[in-house]
Amino acid sequence: MNPILVLYYSRNGSTKKLADAITKGIESIDVPVMVRTVPSLSQESKPAALTGIPPEVTLKDLEYCSALAMGSPTRFGNMAAPLKHFLDSTSESWLKGALIDKPCCVFTSTSSMHGGQETTLLSMMLPLIHHGMLYCGLPYSEPALHETRTGGSPYGVSHVAFDNNSDLSEHERELCFAQGKRLAELAKKLN
Repeated sequence: MNPILVLYYSRNGSTKKLADAITKGIESIDVPVMVRTVPSLSQESKPAALTGIPPEVTLKDLEYCSALAMGSPTRFGNMAAPLKHFLDSTSESWLKGALIDKPCCVFTSTSSMHGGQETTLLSMMLPLIHHGMLYCGLPYSEPALHETRTGGSPYGVSHVAFDNNSDLSEHERELCFAQGKRLAELAKKLN
């Protein structure tokens, strides 16, 4: 089975922490994982000094993966420009139908409770649906989805970084793990 691609952009580390937690869920199913990021668009928007930054994604990585988990911080209720810029470069993959019937999910982080998490998740879904991918959300059978007071929705996992605190809550970690595990199980079944 080809690896699952965990692709994200993170400026201050919160989205990276979500990606790391989702990766643990994927690995729990004994499925290979490939973690990638997208390049910043300008010198001013370069991410803060984060440790463990993965390599930058290529179209080959995207086409090779068996499933995709994609994340971005929220920017005015939308995905960050670097991730959108990468997605805008995927027309060649779209023309080939390279992503059709591959499962996918999305995740996001914001610095406020009502900072546009759900609209960001929805905005990230749209290009993936245009690619013919199969969306894998989070069902309410996940107890943490009923209990969370921080991040999480049926559209995908999210994180609220109150006061720029990038630590995930226990519910956010549980939901990330569940999302990664569910994506891996679906990819395995479809493979």
